[in-house]
Amino acid sequence: MPSRRDPRKDRQEDVLVKERNRRPRKYKVLLHNDDFTPMDFVVEVLESLFNRSKAEATRIMLNVHRNGIGIAGIYSHEVAESKALRTIQVAREAGYPLMASTEPDEGGPHEGR
Repeated sequence: MPSRRDPRKDRQEDVLVKERNRRPRKYKVLLHNDDFTPMDFVVEVLESLFNRSKAEATRIMLNVHRNGIGIAGIYSHEVAESKALRTIQVAREAGYPLMASTEPDEGGPHEGR
């Protein structure tokens, strides 16, 4: 008996691309050291805008002071940008040059989220 070939095997099949639902990229809000913004003000900003405890805020502030930069928090892009802008606004209203910026989080070690 002759074998019958399956005609579906002779044609090229489409390649299925499996889409992965990736988590949205996170962004770090960075605080930058300067010689004019008081340490107590930085702690207040970390407590009020970044919901840090007094101990966490103090630790982050000291890291900023010693290393020139520190991570205030890690958020979605929109939230990070908003928090950085609000930090700058609050600092300017108080007469301080405190700077905040954002950068993509690469998933390395952090001093706290």
